[in-house]
Amino acid sequence: MLLFGFVGALLPVMPTTIFLILAAGCFGRSSPRLETWLLQHPQFGPVLRDWQDHGTMPRRAKAMAFAGMAVGYALFWSFSAPATWIAAVVAAPMIACAFLIARWPERPTSAPPQSHEGETGAS
Repeated sequence: MLLFGFVGALLPVMPTTIFLILAAGCFGRSSPRLETWLLQHPQFGPVLRDWQDHGTMPRRAKAMAFAGMAVGYALFWSFSAPATWIAAVVAAPMIACAFLIARWPERPTSAPPQSHEGETGAS
């Protein structure tokens, strides 16, 4: 899951956050040291901590998810020139995911991200 998450950070057509959330959950049960490393990662840690602590998603992560889906669909459309029904079949789950992401709660701006320094991964 961690490898998929890092690949997703580099490729606009692949999600990042969901794979990192799954990796953190797996590491929480198998390797507290790796879970701590992931939660303290300078780029991915704040998003994962928001999810773990509050069940929220930052607005910037939402925007990146929307942009990734739009770029992915544009690439699909331009390189495959699909039939209308195929384009609709591909667009439908993307639109559903975008709708769910848009409705997902955001961390209030007054609540700063929590630091997990010194934690062993046990929660």
